[in-house]
Amino acid sequence: MRPGTIVVAVGGNAVAPPGERPTIANQFRHTRESLAPIVDLAREGWAIALVHGNGPQVGDELARNELAADQVEPLPLGVLVAATAGWMGYMIQQSLQNALARVGVERQVVTLVTQTLCDANDPNLRIPTKPIGHALDATRVARLLARGVPVREEQPGRWRRLAPSPKPIAVVERDMIHHLVAAGHIVVACGGGGPPVYHDPVLGFEGIDAVADKDRVAAILGREIGADVLLILTNVDAVYHGFGTKHQRAIRHLDLPSADHLLAGKELGTGSMRPKVEAAADFVRAGGGPSRRAIIAELAQGLPALRGEAGTTITLERA
Repeated sequence: MRPGTIVVAVGGNAVAPPGERPTIANQFRHTRESLAPIVDLAREGWAIALVHGNGPQVGDELARNELAADQVEPLPLGVLVAATAGWMGYMIQQSLQNALARVGVERQVVTLVTQTLCDANDPNLRIPTKPIGHALDATRVARLLARGVPVREEQPGRWRRLAPSPKPIAVVERDMIHHLVAAGHIVVACGGGGPPVYHDPVLGFEGIDAVADKDRVAAILGREIGADVLLILTNVDAVYHGFGTKHQRAIRHLDLPSADHLLAGKELGTGSMRPKVEAAADFVRAGGGPSRRAIIAELAQGLPALRGEAGTTITLERA
């Protein structure tokens, strides 16, 4: 009997960490290293959908576009999101197939390029807020600003490009993902949050040049396929009170009211942990009973976090 259905979200930084050249060889190496928790889940019999980020990669794709713009026709951001979903899915799919074969787990892995439905009138499309690409040097910052491209200083001296990030509403291909996951296949989907689209009453689905937040999309996918667990793997081992101070303290469990209280305050700021906690709370809030849970944990701690031994677990009620 399978333990249940799980949606796992892994960040693009796990594949292309800061401070290292993002060559394909390096990204394949990090992909192989990052899949150990997925292999553990597959061995235990979980039904798995895997969502990955693409922040560093899609920013690099934009830079390639711009460097070659006088030679070949550039591609818009939405198409580049789809492109990263394809080639990153290929890396993950091949690496996971090989890893499963080495440990004797017979599971098929498939990558779907899926679309994320958004509202064409979402106000977030007018205010770019999502950092993409790698850190920029001063020359690159000046060139982007001169062209009117928004950038933000994340940390002192660390600047990154910004892209619009509309609120995701649904995953267009959710039924196909559900069918494949229920059949026992491991599905890589919603890569980079999935290329955002809106529905035009005449034309049907049309693309949006933006990047959806992959954790929020993973939460929506989890709701739509009836997942029992949302596991968000990141580079921090838990959600913290007082993170970055000498008084920081890991939060091992949050019920939904406590998570909402944390989000209503200023403690999480506007950093990358806030959308993860928001996504986790939304997943739990969407129903599924008291057994539904969301977990935020360090990449290497996936299985211990599922057992309640690591990370931060969010549930409907206090355990």
